Amino acid sequence: MQIELDKISRKFNYDWIFRNIDYTFESNWAYAILGSNGSGKSTLLQIISGHLHPTSGVISYNVEGKKLVPDDFFRLVSYSGPYLEIIEEFTLQEMIRFHMQFKPFLNGIDAEQLMQMTTLARNRNKPIKYFSSGMKQRVKLALAILSQTKVLLLDEPASNLDKQGIEWYRNLVAEYRNDRIVIICSNSQLQEYDFCEHRLSIDDYKK
Repeated sequence: MQIELDKISRKFNYDWIFRNIDYTFESNWAYAILGSNGSGKSTLLQIISGHLHPTSGVISYNVEGKKLVPDDFFRLVSYSGPYLEIIEEFTLQEMIRFHMQFKPFLNGIDAEQLMQMTTLARNRNKPIKYFSSGMKQRVKLALAILSQTKVLLLDEPASNLDKQGIEWYRNLVAEYRNDRIVIICSNSQLQEYDFCEHRLSIDDYKK
């Protein structure tokens, strides 16, 4: 799997957020997109995911040497970010089963196993709206990381996680990153991305 960015640029009103990003992401590697708050790294991640269109430039997705129609890319990507909401009226068990209708989990993981892997199984029947912010983050990360996808996009994954939660997140990514493109956005928390082999600084594309 390859994702190729060809002179990707994005403008908000009259201001360019970033310009002319040329970059290639490939399977079996982890990448960090770095920048300060408001620098545009989340915008770039949303362009990569297909949620946003670039103002100019072309993004292409290649699977086994064949170009993928951009509208079909959503089947291959899982995403977690602080601005993406989960359905808080659902219980944990209902949220997982709902998610499974759209994307199966890796290695035949079922709903019960996933609940155990979040370490939140004892809260299976509690509505998510009563979860702490850290618990909600675990749910979002588990749904993204454990989905059967070729591309994993994580925006500020350590948000709201305590020390134990960050270790849980890192272990989960380490175990399930093989044969995938992993892209992580971060502003300053080294523990979010220090395992990434490649770094892209959004500030390099401001002019």
